[in-house]
Amino acid sequence: MEVEKEKPELTLYNTMTQLKEVLKPINPGKIGMYVCGITSYDFSHLGHARAAVSFDLLYRYLRHLGYEVTYVRNFTDVDDKVIDRANKCGENPLALSSRFCEEYLVDMAALQCLLPTHQPRVSDHMELIIKMIEKIIENGCGYAVGGDVFFSVDKSPNYGQLSGQRLDHTQAGKRVAVDSRKRNPADFALWKAAKTGEPSWESPWGPGRPGWHIECSAMSAHYLSPRFDIHGGGADLKFPHHENEIAQTCAACEDSGTLEDLVKALSPYREEMSEGVGKAVQTAEAKDIIKKVKSEFETKMSNDLNTAHILTGAFQDAMRFINVSITKLKKMQKKQRMSLVVSLVEVEKAVREVLDVLGLLTTVSYAEFLKEMKQKALTRAEMGEEEVLRKIEERKMARKNKEFKRSDKIRESLAVKGIYLEDTLGGTVWRPATPLILKPKFGLGKIALIFAIMFIFVGLFFYSR
Repeated sequence: MEVEKEKPELTLYNTMTQLKEVLKPINPGKIGMYVCGITSYDFSHLGHARAAVSFDLLYRYLRHLGYEVTYVRNFTDVDDKVIDRANKCGENPLALSSRFCEEYLVDMAALQCLLPTHQPRVSDHMELIIKMIEKIIENGCGYAVGGDVFFSVDKSPNYGQLSGQRLDHTQAGKRVAVDSRKRNPADFALWKAAKTGEPSWESPWGPGRPGWHIECSAMSAHYLSPRFDIHGGGADLKFPHHENEIAQTCAACEDSGTLEDLVKALSPYREEMSEGVGKAVQTAEAKDIIKKVKSEFETKMSNDLNTAHILTGAFQDAMRFINVSITKLKKMQKKQRMSLVVSLVEVEKAVREVLDVLGLLTTVSYAEFLKEMKQKALTRAEMGEEEVLRKIEERKMARKNKEFKRSDKIRESLAVKGIYLEDTLGGTVWRPATPLILKPKFGLGKIALIFAIMFIFVGLFFYSR
């Protein structure tokens, strides 16, 4: 019988203790991970991309280490922001939120993020949510007032432990105004009574909808258990959202324990791959290079997913070996090539394994990707390429006539829309880019993803060369 290889120790930052700690699964060989997803009322922005890529990286690496991972990421499709946007657009709130959920999935696929195991939506889990609220009330930690239900923070002895907030200093959640009916101003809504023109569901307290926080407690307990290994989300959600999740889950579930909240931004965006250019590496060194690539990669990743300089060191040596070997093969006779080809294939396999865990492998060529991104940029800028080319020609004539202010104005007007002009020896070309001025305008958020996606594929372009 084959003995299972011991997994490298993985250290992750625990917000509760504010320390890096070795991850010790509740169930050996298995990991349960819940990540707070988006509120689906608008197009995705860079913050969404950062969170998705960060936890996708963790998901990939946990699987690389051999863990069986159940990854749950929710959609908040019932919320004040969804309702407000739907009313402004004259659209059904659930239809609008469903549309933006699908847009989000398209964008995350473009970032090569793997799909989570489960992606529950609030609107599909009302029965679970209502049952958890009933349990909280039954345990003396919640109370109903005129169709609304509030959580009593005074009944949560460890409230504030995650965020460091003192109970006497806390105020009601940012999304609601202080309600005089509350026993404590810090008490927060578990259920909101129905209002005219808003979606609602029947409950023991009358028609209404869930408060902001209860959804995550209910869905994480359902898809994982009340007690699981990793809880993730943005650092800006630490209070009140994650703090309230802990209070709710502990109040409703005897087996909840203390949830460990992983809210640190695990990495910025995936870093571009370095082009391997350097001195020749002998074929005999291939095995040593492979060993070092795997060792360095796991050492860095197991230290709180340390992606800084992840593609340097031994990885660069491997890239140099590949590039130099390809050059050598062109000059070698057919009979001399075999041993070098075998070594080259093995080194490339090690490189591909690293890139696969980082989510950097793709079948799309750089040219195809650039064409797709250009079309997205044009769509979001509400322009045709002919119009962009006319602007380029106008700028060219302005520069020729020494009208530099006009020239700069044309360039800036395009940059604001996410169209970047680059002057080359062969003339002026345009590239999709992040808008020069980011304004909170409906529909502009998605353009910002272009810049993040471009970084991912720049490295692949050089590698494919």
